[in-house]
Amino acid sequence: MEILTEYGPQLIQAFISTIQLTILSAVGALLLGTVLAAMRVCPVWALRTLATGYINIVRNTPLTLVVLFASFGLAQQLGITLADPNSPTSITDSSFRLAVLSFSLYTATFVCEALRAGVNTIPAGQSEAGRSLGLSFIQGLAFIILPQAFRSVVGPLGSILIALTKNTTVASVIGVAEASLLMKEVIENTSALIVVGLIFALGFMVLTLPTGALFGFLSKKLEINR
Repeated sequence: MEILTEYGPQLIQAFISTIQLTILSAVGALLLGTVLAAMRVCPVWALRTLATGYINIVRNTPLTLVVLFASFGLAQQLGITLADPNSPTSITDSSFRLAVLSFSLYTATFVCEALRAGVNTIPAGQSEAGRSLGLSFIQGLAFIILPQAFRSVVGPLGSILIALTKNTTVASVIGVAEASLLMKEVIENTSALIVVGLIFALGFMVLTLPTGALFGFLSKKLEINR
């Protein structure tokens, strides 16, 4: 209880940062993953090849390396900081935004593959029907294919979101003040490894268990009867 009393406000702020990282990265990953999925199934060979190459490279690269590349490669080598250099919190803001960028780029590959699997479950006749109505490939994808694909992969997308929530702990390697960074600090100051570990494990369970339950419910609710 002494740990909760002493570090309570910091604990709440750290998990708020974790939630912010998760939500912002999830939005970015969903947008990019949708674009990549469209590229993967489009009839243009160059776009399919580009998307496939990106997915194979990024998905098979450790997330830690992606985050470190964003921090050291973009920020320190290329000077891309994503923050106002004159701001007193520029370093903190830059680290946070680069972490969001890293998680979005990485998680988008898994979103893409989940959506592509959903697209593959849709009968080819529906695309043909769209073309017979005069819809272009993009229109058919946007109005016919992707809405059904999203409904069929709600469960897998929930699993990806849960994995993303846990992956945010990697942001601590570039100094983002989220839960795992605070956990390291508390363990160093108190040496109460088991107690601190249990507290933070419980915190992540509070975040992930309701997420899993919600997406499980949505998956059943939005299931397509074929």
